[in-house]
Amino acid sequence: MIKFAIKVVLMAGVFYGVNYLLDGVEVHPNEDGPLGESGTWLWIALIFAVVNAVVGPILRLLGLPFVLLTLGLFLLVINAALLGLTAALTDRLDVTSFGSAVAGGLLLAIGGWVVDQVLDRS
Repeated sequence: MIKFAIKVVLMAGVFYGVNYLLDGVEVHPNEDGPLGESGTWLWIALIFAVVNAVVGPILRLLGLPFVLLTLGLFLLVINAALLGLTAALTDRLDVTSFGSAVAGGLLLAIGGWVVDQVLDRS
């Protein structure tokens, strides 16, 4: 449970980086929220973690033939769909186009991999 909480906090930082690097993925921080602007980043990271844990395996299983056919590149489309679903579930995240979703999904996948590597070493 502690590892999950740490991962959500680190993924909030990854979302901050994605928001900074990409114009098509925008987070609208809520200054009046219980935790201020940082609470918005944590909320979006938590929603993404839940979506990735619940819907992600289903999409990966259904998309397995395409993943095999494209040698794994279809996973970028799945990550884009997960990011789009997260944006649909909260009004604090906007994804403007499919290309932005794919680029954001790629950056989130790389960031998530780095976070997993850091947490596995500790």
